[in-house]
Amino acid sequence: MELFCLEKDSNVRAQRDPNIYCDERVLQRLLTVEDRYVPQRPYFDCVQKDIQPFMRRMVATWMLEVCEEEKCEEDVFPLAMNYLDRFLAVVPTQKSYLQLLGAVCLFLASKLKACQPLSARKLCMYTDNSFTSQQLLEWELVVLSKLKWNMVAITPLDFIEHILHKLPLPKDRLALIRKHAQTFIALCATDQSFTMLPPSMIATGSVGAAVSGLLPEQREQSLWRDNLMELLAKITNTEVDCLKSCQEQIEQLLANSLKESQHQQAQDGDATKNGTQSQNLSCTPTDVRDVNL
Repeated sequence: MELFCLEKDSNVRAQRDPNIYCDERVLQRLLTVEDRYVPQRPYFDCVQKDIQPFMRRMVATWMLEVCEEEKCEEDVFPLAMNYLDRFLAVVPTQKSYLQLLGAVCLFLASKLKACQPLSARKLCMYTDNSFTSQQLLEWELVVLSKLKWNMVAITPLDFIEHILHKLPLPKDRLALIRKHAQTFIALCATDQSFTMLPPSMIATGSVGAAVSGLLPEQREQSLWRDNLMELLAKITNTEVDCLKSCQEQIEQLLANSLKESQHQQAQDGDATKNGTQSQNLSCTPTDVRDVNL
């Protein structure tokens, strides 16, 4: 009898355990401890003097593009951004080290979540070798020490399945709703205005935005949306008004990102017509372009 080793096959993951999502204690535990992994202060105002919000967005976009290029698991990027925000909330950092910090956070998150972690050499390659593998490994120890080796952080993705399990959604749309919610979470991670929001609120707002965008054919849409908001708020113990505000903020962020993406594509089209070489730099996750609200 021949034995076949399938360890090299990518994207082979264990199936979701339904018992985890049926047990209310799991969700309540996530809600209890999630605040431990949220920055407790706006670090651009009181910690960081050299780094500005637009710099964070640039490095976040780069980190997301690396994850998309390497086809990382969807929870690598939000976890890496959690490490980056928690580090910046306690350590004043020069802007010249920001990309190195982003690479280190990807390095650590992929070790924890990815079946095939990113290598130090490959991360250096993505920065045009602006730093060495040795520097990345040295900074890895710095980040670990500053985060007190507390790396199993709770992110919005940890709440998605719990929320979807409790919603009366059509089975044939569930996978698409999950995909759009994950895309919204990645989009929120690139914007610093969501940094201090609880992961459960971001997850709930993302699911609400995904459901509202994918099920517009529901009868009595306004009444159904109000009922949806109340149910979502009940699931994660969130106030309805706060949840509505978060969802509106997510939808506005999506609209702005789509406008920027379309503007960039128009510029690329003009440059192509003029015979100019132009690189298409996406300012939004690839999947966002398929989202319609």
